[in-house]
Amino acid sequence: MIRNCFRAGIPWRGLVHDLSKYSPSEFWVGAKYYQGSRSPNEGERDAYGYSLAWMHHKGRNRHHFEYWSDYNPATRTVCPVKMPVRFVIEMFCDRVAASKIYQKSRYTDRSALDYFLNGKKRRVIHPETSELLEQLLTMLAEKGEKETFRFLRSMPKK
Repeated sequence: MIRNCFRAGIPWRGLVHDLSKYSPSEFWVGAKYYQGSRSPNEGERDAYGYSLAWMHHKGRNRHHFEYWSDYNPATRTVCPVKMPVRFVIEMFCDRVAASKIYQKSRYTDRSALDYFLNGKKRRVIHPETSELLEQLLTMLAEKGEKETFRFLRSMPKK
């Protein structure tokens, strides 16, 4: 993950990525439910029907689209908020790294895109954020890592 962030031109995001995983509420769940083929949070969900570790994690890590929701006074509902580009890039880097970890030898440059598309209909994410992430994952699938990371380095990070 940190390597991907450096390659994408966001080294600081790579250095501070997921530091909340070292907090007791996330660390012990990760140790207890570690499986190697999926997130430990899924194991906690299997046991309790929800994951306190995930709720803690998504509320502290801005590269998760779930962090970016807020109450909208016009609609009186909680709605997704557009993510700043630097966090979308970090999310991209995280998804690529996770795909490599979970899929091991089955990984291809299309793996993260396939995972994204599989959950697209159920995901509550700002449309522009979703579109940008899908464009980046499609670029990876079609043009490979070298060209995609070169493109990421050239993007404004605001």
